[in-house]
Amino acid sequence: MAVIKNIGRSADAADATKNGAGSKPKSVDLLEGLLTSDDRIVKPLETGRNKLKVVPPAPVKKPKWFAKLAKLKTRHMVIVSSFVALVAVPSVLASLYLMFVAADQYSSSSSFAVRSIESSGGGDILGLFTQASSGNTTSDSYILIDYVRSAKLLMDVDQKFDLDKIYAARGLDYFYGLSSRQPIEDKLDYWRNVVRINFDHASGIMQLDVRAFDPQQAKEIATFILQKSDELVNNLSAAAREGVLKATREEMEFAEQRLAKARAAVREYRDVSQELDPVEGAKLALQIIGGLEAELVKLNSDLATAKTQMGNDTPRVRVLKTRIASLEDQLNTERQRLGSGSDKSVAGSSDVAGRIQQYEGLETEREFAERAYAASLASLEKARLDAGNKQRYLAVFIEPTLAQLAQYPTRFLNMFLVTLGLLFAWAVFVMGYYNIRDRN
Repeated sequence: MAVIKNIGRSADAADATKNGAGSKPKSVDLLEGLLTSDDRIVKPLETGRNKLKVVPPAPVKKPKWFAKLAKLKTRHMVIVSSFVALVAVPSVLASLYLMFVAADQYSSSSSFAVRSIESSGGGDILGLFTQASSGNTTSDSYILIDYVRSAKLLMDVDQKFDLDKIYAARGLDYFYGLSSRQPIEDKLDYWRNVVRINFDHASGIMQLDVRAFDPQQAKEIATFILQKSDELVNNLSAAAREGVLKATREEMEFAEQRLAKARAAVREYRDVSQELDPVEGAKLALQIIGGLEAELVKLNSDLATAKTQMGNDTPRVRVLKTRIASLEDQLNTERQRLGSGSDKSVAGSSDVAGRIQQYEGLETEREFAERAYAASLASLEKARLDAGNKQRYLAVFIEPTLAQLAQYPTRFLNMFLVTLGLLFAWAVFVMGYYNIRDRN
């Protein structure tokens, strides 16, 4: 809006004129009236000059940021443009994708552990092997983790559920979806992203987390993984039990062969010595021999007495001589029972103590072989009983859950991470640019 004022010379200008100073032009006087902040008294001009003049509006001033932007150098423009291109625009696009395009993913989680049945037998052969085979299950847990992340399980799950259909892209969300007809290596990378398993070394507990676009499908896949994992643990346990059974069978066979040899040695001795127990046979033979010798001594005494009173051709003397001869034959026969075999190494001499010592050695070996064979049979039977049970098993204490809310993708966290990563990359770019510039 135009401001209309009466323009006149000021008092100072009039004083200056009275003092003889040069008068100012009217344009200068008008400009000073516009620029001064104090209110001037409107005075009429001289006669013939009292006119109304229209003052034009003050020029519009441009904003300060526009002026500063005009003063920016080329390198500053490059930095600002790179920030917009590398940070602002990608962050906005990623945020829009996560908020409006990314499909919801549901998670089914389960917790389990690999446990073993400890064997209580430590004094027999089976106890030594079972303690070694059913001790620490940490190695089995790591084997199970590798199996869950392996291509073998991926193919089993794909054959049952058709992963290309389950994880197909939902709408325009191709980033979190699985493209069809991908090679097994790409599918394995995607599988390890949607199926995660963690292991706590201190407690031995493993936690399985399976993601899918449908909560029921996520639960079914998690249940199938637990079934295959249980089969793997059972197979590992079966292999360990088979090793225990094999070692126990070998030990039993060795004990059986040893017992057979000991029994054969005892039988050979009895065949050669013609007696079942040389100790008892020696006792009986000694009793008989002692009785015959006593009777022989008595008959010899009677014969000597009869010869003093009768002649040698008398009937009594002949009877005594006959009885003495028969007793001597019988005595020789009984003495032969102590050693009458054809094998000189066994019964060639009448050394009863030597034969008894040899027999006791054979009998001790036979008894020890029988006890070892009995122990091996008991161990084998126990191994067979343990083979029917699970020495290693999968203890599932949290069954796969059915999600009601989508936990993934974590939109705000991913937006923050994307922005932070782009900002970091842009900062590295700017620092590298200034470093090269300073060096040049």
